[in-house]
Amino acid sequence: MKRCRKTALFLASGTGVILLDTSSQSGSDKQTESARSFLPQPSNGICARLGDKWTIEVIWRLSLAEKRRLRFSDLKRKTDGITQRMLTLTLRNLERDGFVKRHYFPEVPPRVEYELTGLGAGILASLQGLNLWIRDNLPRIEESRQAYDDTGEQGNRFR
Repeated sequence: MKRCRKTALFLASGTGVILLDTSSQSGSDKQTESARSFLPQPSNGICARLGDKWTIEVIWRLSLAEKRRLRFSDLKRKTDGITQRMLTLTLRNLERDGFVKRHYFPEVPPRVEYELTGLGAGILASLQGLNLWIRDNLPRIEESRQAYDDTGEQGNRFR
């Protein structure tokens, strides 16, 4: 009995799923298909990290640093609304994931600077693509939100 392996392909438009039977494709066909298609990968928390309230803004602020590093106090001052605790947690998580490098200087008072690593700088191109998509589609998204809000459906969903 021949076993078939099915792979789900999520369309970029978000309109549906196509099941692909990849068991009968040749190796070169599989490589070509995977190069052209968006195949979701297990994120191991990376998508959640990038989707939290402060991570992308902190990465963006660090990318704008003139001398490639920012002191903690400068980063806090430039990131409007973030608390010291949230900045600390965000930076620790970014450091743990390898996006940010922490430089500690044992002075009085101690000085701590942060900079993007190669991995952290590498995510900027993807974030730029997402940012361009948001810019291009924001009017349609706002129209959809307004239409949804005007119908009053959100309050009737679970009744």
